Amino acid sequence: MSDHMGPKIVAIGGGTGLASVLRGLKYHRCDLTAIVTVADDGGSSGRLRRDMGILPPGDIRNCILALAHAEPDMTALFNHRFTKGELKGHNFGNLFLAAMTEMTGDFQVAVKALSSVLAVKGRVLPATLCDVTLVAEMEDGSIVHGEYNIPEAKKRISKLSLVPDSPIALDEAVAEIEAADGIVLGPGSLFTSVIPNLLVPGIRRAIKTSNARKLYICNIMTQPGETDGYSAYDHVKAIEDHAGRLFTHVLVNTATAPEEIAERYRVEGRYQVKADTAALTANGYTPICGDYLTRGDLARHESFRLAASLIEFFASAFPPLRRDLAMTD
Repeated sequence: MSDHMGPKIVAIGGGTGLASVLRGLKYHRCDLTAIVTVADDGGSSGRLRRDMGILPPGDIRNCILALAHAEPDMTALFNHRFTKGELKGHNFGNLFLAAMTEMTGDFQVAVKALSSVLAVKGRVLPATLCDVTLVAEMEDGSIVHGEYNIPEAKKRISKLSLVPDSPIALDEAVAEIEAADGIVLGPGSLFTSVIPNLLVPGIRRAIKTSNARKLYICNIMTQPGETDGYSAYDHVKAIEDHAGRLFTHVLVNTATAPEEIAERYRVEGRYQVKADTAALTANGYTPICGDYLTRGDLARHESFRLAASLIEFFASAFPPLRRDLAMTD
């Protein structure tokens, strides 16, 4: 890669978590690629998937909007959700991707078209073009099919799999991982946004064999039906159980959410993830700790502070960036 492009960073995940990473990184000098899960089967994405036989567009749309440099009105349009009639619940951006896919017969062409309209920095790629269903085996032995249904079951998850069980990874996604200077996994719903990408053998294999610096961003809050009672190390252990040891560092928020915000989350059965850094260290991981909380009404990662830490972490793998950071000290 040429120096002026900055380090090549690949971010892997789905949902709002991955979007928060991209939203901050797009303002830094780096070559960005997002690789997104395609297991979603709820809401507007699920309806379009069933009705039109296309890949679920919602998580991909979220990432495109996060990387957009278009006018605010344009991004607001593609994020608009209809509230009336037969289109109620559908998102305009999802419908655009569905229309372009039907017109061209190619989901990737549709994604590139939306990326062009919104002046996206970088690339957004599905992990696979296969029509996959996420399946969870619960600790009580029951089997739950479908990404939407898994957290709704309100049971502890033992093991995830995909049907079909060995979907072919998108060649372009594998190539981006192989060429990366840095790889970010998460944040996001552990069992329904993050791990599904790792169940695609080609994606998992490319991460494992990559010489890039690799980091997992742990969630700030637990999620009912997925990670009830989970600590930071519990998140890492779940990834390890499904995909082996893929990364060396774990970014963990150590700031405490204000009580009024924490109470609102507790009502929903969500609690702050315990930053058990000693357990991470004891198991061979290097924790990167800091205050990554937003200052608003939500206990989420603050995109710009998160991006600054990521750039500093990846600088060691990219000498030109390390020189730039040294000059700004």
